[in-house]
Amino acid sequence: MRVAFATLMSLICFTAVAQSVPDAILGKAGPPTGQPLAYFADDPATVGYLALPEGPGPHGAVILIHEWNGLVDRVRQTADAFAAEGYVALAADLYSGRTGSTRDENIALVKATRGEPERMIANLDAAARYLRGREDVSGRVAAIGWCFGGGVALSYALGGENHEGTAIFYGSLLEDPEQMSHIHHEIYGTFAGDDRGIPPEQVERFVAALRAAGIDNDVHVYDDVKHGFWLYVDRDPETNLAPAADAWQRLKDYLGRTIGDSG
Repeated sequence: MRVAFATLMSLICFTAVAQSVPDAILGKAGPPTGQPLAYFADDPATVGYLALPEGPGPHGAVILIHEWNGLVDRVRQTADAFAAEGYVALAADLYSGRTGSTRDENIALVKATRGEPERMIANLDAAARYLRGREDVSGRVAAIGWCFGGGVALSYALGGENHEGTAIFYGSLLEDPEQMSHIHHEIYGTFAGDDRGIPPEQVERFVAALRAAGIDNDVHVYDDVKHGFWLYVDRDPETNLAPAADAWQRLKDYLGRTIGDSG
């Protein structure tokens, strides 16, 4: 079989980029290897997922906040990927063990959870307290969320216990500098240029509000990709892979600055 040199080089480059991102977001990860964790005493039905890095630490810690369908294996596998990077990773459960399998079910779960914002913040506060109470955790914690979870991560930055980092992937945003003034750490953001729900113009206003409030930020809009491109690269690998790899490197750099050894 003959393969044109340009095509061969393209395949080699594609493979190299694919190797730079976690298998979890490529849809190629094996079964989750962590453990379930009941961390929220106020609701025994809440069961998160804990993934641990190798070595005694101390490690930085991340709280992962799921999308609108709940804590599913893709998020658990992503927690494993963060553990492989040296972070204690706790994937939170904001739905009391429930998940959705249809649009209507997901919308219902989102509405119910957003209808009790104090309970939502208390859930994440419990996750943060659990992580800080571990001997292998340095005390530095960041929250990372996607879609519904990205908006929740921003809400947690505004109203939760003090923590050291917030990473938002195409989540709902605010544009009021006064509200933003309650945030006391750098914000990371990754957004999609082809996102009808959160268009680039809205992201620009969000960044303007962060700057007006004096908040450092690393926010980037990737052209030609759609909402959800990062956690599900496999939906359109040719389009999603390169921006996902760049966003992953930016995220690793951000975590290094905020909760890692350089934090």
